[in-house]
Amino acid sequence: MSTAIRVLLAEDDELIREALVSLLEREPDIEVVGAVRDGRQAVEQALLRRPAVAILDLQMPKLDGVGVVRELGRVLPECAGVILTGHGRPHVLRQALLSGARGFLAKGAPGTALADVVRRVNEGQRYVDPVLAADALTVQPMPLTQREVVVLAAAEEDRPVRDVARELFLSPGTVRNYLASIQRKLEAGSRAEARRIARDNGWV
Repeated sequence: MSTAIRVLLAEDDELIREALVSLLEREPDIEVVGAVRDGRQAVEQALLRRPAVAILDLQMPKLDGVGVVRELGRVLPECAGVILTGHGRPHVLRQALLSGARGFLAKGAPGTALADVVRRVNEGQRYVDPVLAADALTVQPMPLTQREVVVLAAAEEDRPVRDVARELFLSPGTVRNYLASIQRKLEAGSRAEARRIARDNGWV
């Protein structure tokens, strides 16, 4: 009988963590060697337990899933990282793959999919949720100019226009024109909504 695949799970939501452990432990060829609630614990336990696969929630305290993948790539490169997330936006997918993640799966995927991904990445393959992959291929190009991105990044929700203008060496009127153009391009009703749209798409 072949050796079971050693898996470490990192998920900050206790109910989800316990459900995932239960799901994986039903598989005869998978052994959960650790289940932790934050990214720092994930790195520490990975070094201690030496898992073949680390399943990592994207958003965790202390160190997010992408950060854990990068750290494991440095200290435990033989461990394959799988990002599990409820926020499957295309820019998040690109960020995860650039970090060295071997798999990327949405939390809403069928229950059997996670075990299948574990097996695939353990064999050296990559896996990307097909719906997320299709979204990444069809994502619209960023409508903002580079200068508009700089202005939007500096223009936090309640920050006075004069302060933004001073920081960027622009006149207040020029900043207002940029912000109006940004809101029009993003079809946003406010500066705060424009920033949210830009953040969700990974533009700022």
